Amino acid sequence: MYMVLVPSLPAGLLVGGLGYSRVLMFVPEEFDPPTGATTERFRLEPLTVEHNEADFAAWSSSIEHIRRTPGFEGGNWPRQMTPQENALDLAMHAKHFAQRAGFTYTVLDPTGDVIGCVYIYPGRDGADADVRSWVRADHADLDGPLRREVLAWIRRQWPFRAVSYAGLG
Repeated sequence: MYMVLVPSLPAGLLVGGLGYSRVLMFVPEEFDPPTGATTERFRLEPLTVEHNEADFAAWSSSIEHIRRTPGFEGGNWPRQMTPQENALDLAMHAKHFAQRAGFTYTVLDPTGDVIGCVYIYPGRDGADADVRSWVRADHADLDGPLRREVLAWIRRQWPFRAVSYAGLG
């Protein structure tokens, strides 16, 4: 975790006072987060509100599959929500990306259809990053390949020494 002193900003990512606050950054300031990755079977791009309709259709058609996916078992997501609530959730992830507090990528098939999502957030228990991903039930055969390809991509292009990826040991 990296910290920078900045003039006081809105609450949320701040610690400390006296007109300056420490912003907790997930990656070094000089690191440029990748804008995506491409393989033969899928493409990653930063998740934004523009993906709302396709993202909503993807996860809402696969709730039971996602709840059985490593990293999502026993959690409170996915849960029923409206497309408007989903748009707010996507906006939150886009804000985290812009603030470098976490990085969420949509997973697209070769035709550009949303088939899943990858979440890269600050690690716990000694890991620099915690990673989770899901795919639509009708693309369940990509669960393992997606995890392996994303982990290889993170090891090549991200500044993390230790990564915890649900479903990969």
